[in-house]
Amino acid sequence: MQITNKHTRILEKPISEVAVLLNSLSSNDDQLWPHENWAPIKFDRDLSEGATGGHGPIKYSVTEFKPGKKIKFRFIEPSSFQGTHWFELKEKEGSKTEISHTISMNVAGLSIIPWLILIRPMHDALIEDSFDKAQLNLGLTFQRKKWSPWVRLLKKIIKRKPA
Repeated sequence: MQITNKHTRILEKPISEVAVLLNSLSSNDDQLWPHENWAPIKFDRDLSEGATGGHGPIKYSVTEFKPGKKIKFRFIEPSSFQGTHWFELKEKEGSKTEISHTISMNVAGLSIIPWLILIRPMHDALIEDSFDKAQLNLGLTFQRKKWSPWVRLLKKIIKRKPA
């Protein structure tokens, strides 16, 4: 089954400021990934093409890194996920920036069930938390996105392992 999952948010800051957050992904000073509430994103080396790692049970490799613009990953695990996901920044009028995260993949066989029931709702909450963290680190006022009751239940059941 083909899956496309896209999240976008407009940030009231120029792309040069938002780029700093994107470039910090997986570093010791990560200002984008919400590792405070989710499994941290880690790679076998600094963020660069060819780096391999992931977060929690999701593993991927960096296939494209355009600093300050785009970071694209190819899924490795679960093996039933065949495709890519990426963060991307686009400059908008009025010194604004659109940040997006997109998944484009095929999910094989019965793996669609955990995607629909577990992974997608958790992923959606994680990405919205990431965008909230970006706004917080840019000093922007915003209304934090709340987790759904289902995600809150899943977070209680599937406790995050310490880093």
